[in-house]
Amino acid sequence: MRGFETSEFQARVERAQSRMVQAELSALLLTTEPEVRYFSGYLTRFWESPTRPWFLIVPVTGKPIAVIPSIGAALMAQTWVQDIRTWSAPDLTDDGVSLLVDTLTEICPADAVIGLPDGHETHVRMPLGDFHRLQRGLGTRRLGSDQGIVRALRMVKSPAEITKIETACAIAGRAFQRVPEIAGEGVALDEVFRRFQMLCLDEGADWVPYLAGGAEQGGYTDVISPARATGLRLGDVLMLDTGLVWDGYFCDFDRNWSVGQATRQVRDAYATLIEASDAAFEAARPGATAADLFNVMNAILSRNSGDTGAGRLGHGLGMSLTEWPSLIPSDHTVLEPSMVLTLEPGIAVGDKILVHEENIVISDGAPRYISPRAGSELPQI
Repeated sequence: MRGFETSEFQARVERAQSRMVQAELSALLLTTEPEVRYFSGYLTRFWESPTRPWFLIVPVTGKPIAVIPSIGAALMAQTWVQDIRTWSAPDLTDDGVSLLVDTLTEICPADAVIGLPDGHETHVRMPLGDFHRLQRGLGTRRLGSDQGIVRALRMVKSPAEITKIETACAIAGRAFQRVPEIAGEGVALDEVFRRFQMLCLDEGADWVPYLAGGAEQGGYTDVISPARATGLRLGDVLMLDTGLVWDGYFCDFDRNWSVGQATRQVRDAYATLIEASDAAFEAARPGATAADLFNVMNAILSRNSGDTGAGRLGHGLGMSLTEWPSLIPSDHTVLEPSMVLTLEPGIAVGDKILVHEENIVISDGAPRYISPRAGSELPQI
């Protein structure tokens, strides 16, 4: 099913409001696409334009209030949000700031603290000058931290959210199975990238905002460079890493192939990646931490290889391609049932690297793969 029942958004708001009471916040002010969509269901690609700011207010009691450009009113009216306040944007002298000030002063007492997400992986999506104007306009009301409320809520997914991520994973899995149709010796890497995105769309993706990878002899140098018009050669290792979207939710996993026969060193390194991923999967139980999963993988990866320099070995996944937590030694976020994570070990192979990635969901007991689990033998094209 596309979209959510209204009860899904009601439950999200109620959980937020319960935490807001404890944190003594009068409202949450949300400015980014996933934050606004999380509480409203407002799904549009119009966020690609940086011209207009968008605001959603979650008061400590009652339903959310949208303060948005008038161009978005018709779509917002299709969500469960009923209080929609608009201005004609862009306005070079007052781009929604006065309307936002009026709304916040209407619903918040004079001594209110209004929370904005302010931790790692957050930002405020409005011009700095307008943000200062907003602060001045609120008078004695203060803009402060949301104390991690939005992050904590988004980390733990509902069954309906998990179903959407699973659907995205299944679409990507079918596209990956078809890669031998589009890749082979002599085919240019940029052509593989274009055709793979077509496969994703053909299999049911709404869009493919993220595709990375590489292909070089015995591995690849990095995993974020744009694809070049370089033909695949025997001995190359091809990797494609996709974050496609279905109904507003991402998958994020990769697959590797050798072009022709891979060397023993490459095959062994790939098997080590799968071993590390499987070990982290077994350790991914409620009560373990993000750091625990990093350490489990790193212990295996470091037996015969140096650090790839990736910085982390996995992360959260959902409405955004990468979410909290990060699988790094210093992230002690405790795993809870219904968290969705990526496991992303990387290994050095001489002067190249190999990376493998899976998507899993934490359960009350054993976790569950939601990407089609890869085997320990490197597939060959």
